Amino acid sequence: MAKRIVAAMSGGVDSSVTAYLLKKAGYEVIGITMDTGTEGRHRDLHLQEAGYEVAGITMDIPVMGCQIEGTDTCPSQVIEDARDVAGKLGIEHHIIDCRAEFEQKIISYFIDEYLRGCTPNPCVVCNSKIKFGLLLDRARQLGAEYLATGHYARIEQQDARFVIRKGIDLTKDQSYFLYRLTQEQLSQAIMPLGNYQKADVRKIATRLGLKTADKPESQEICFIPQNNYQEFIRQRALDRLVPGDILNSDGIIIGRHEGIAFYTIGQRRGLRIAAGKPLYVISIDPNKNAIIVGDKDLLYCKRLTAKAMNWVSVSGITSGIELMARIRYLHKEVRAFVSPLNNDMVSVEFYEPQQAITPGQSVVFYENENVVGGGIIGGN
Repeated sequence: MAKRIVAAMSGGVDSSVTAYLLKKAGYEVIGITMDTGTEGRHRDLHLQEAGYEVAGITMDIPVMGCQIEGTDTCPSQVIEDARDVAGKLGIEHHIIDCRAEFEQKIISYFIDEYLRGCTPNPCVVCNSKIKFGLLLDRARQLGAEYLATGHYARIEQQDARFVIRKGIDLTKDQSYFLYRLTQEQLSQAIMPLGNYQKADVRKIATRLGLKTADKPESQEICFIPQNNYQEFIRQRALDRLVPGDILNSDGIIIGRHEGIAFYTIGQRRGLRIAAGKPLYVISIDPNKNAIIVGDKDLLYCKRLTAKAMNWVSVSGITSGIELMARIRYLHKEVRAFVSPLNNDMVSVEFYEPQQAITPGQSVVFYENENVVGGGIIGGN
């Protein structure tokens, strides 16, 4: 009897080919598309017209669109595309409602982080709490042994631990976004695209005649319209925005801001300061509700601390160790010395100063192709 597996289908080419590869490998595949409720009230009517029974149990949006495949089409179209691919492949297709959880665990977190002067990474949190949290729970309810996603990364068992390895297509590698997954979650995760080049994935979809074969990619956050996070926060948390001072590096007031939520480390545009030279946000002080700006060279720093550590290829560290570190998704890996502060925190010292180390973002540590672990950047 074939093993049952749930394939997360977000209406794009990557998840479509993932479902195909699983079926080809002999699994009993169930496609599931998740709804985060960000598409508006027209969604339920559209689903009813498409033949779904709407009873507070179903829906969809490309939850991982910000880093997997992405789409600029409306979520109703996403549902249609996922359903069309499932039909083409001859697999069962479900839509599940995760609107309340997505609002609580992702959107609220996103807004709260900006309001306290940090720059969040919702895709990292979504992977651990929604995709491999809520969706994995649903997969178990359906009797599935595994959950498969379209990530470009590899999950392997090495000795007694499950590890995350970079995808062989390093231009699409998404291991950075997965570092918060637990050993239990990794033990039930399958990511077949980690062994493929993106170009070959599109070729497979084209050969199969899937409507998602030529679907464009996007690096935008899936729930932010037009990638305008400032307007999103303004609409959702206007009463929590407090104007304050913009200070130069000497502590002198040189301007005003509308709220620290609208700024991030390294930002140059939108400061509305006539200084005669480029100025950058070099730090944010939530206690003083102040934005501090300065010259570009003040953005460079050799140290950071990271909290909420999650270790992957090892159970933890008891002494300092040299690793490669990435301070954001598109950042080049650099050598760093990582030292434990306690079970939950580490200090990181870079051999060369790094630009715009940003509280709220993730620092992820690598040893060769393996993710060693990672945490949330807390400060310099």
